[in-house]
Amino acid sequence: MSGQGSAGNVIAALASFFIPGLGQLLQGRLLMALVMFVMASVLWIVLLGWIIHLWSILDAATFRPRYR
Repeated sequence: MSGQGSAGNVIAALASFFIPGLGQLLQGRLLMALVMFVMASVLWIVLLGWIIHLWSILDAATFRPRYR
């Protein structure tokens, strides 16, 4: 079981550093990846995209899958 701080999450966080939402996409979370990418893209236009960009990195780094 991989959790917060796992190598997969570190790679996902690095991916989100370069493209917001890419880390979530690597984790198989398509909807969250789309939300992160669209929000960052729209907000970069008004110079606030860095907030979503940082959130995307932190979200990918701290993600813990829910097991049933």
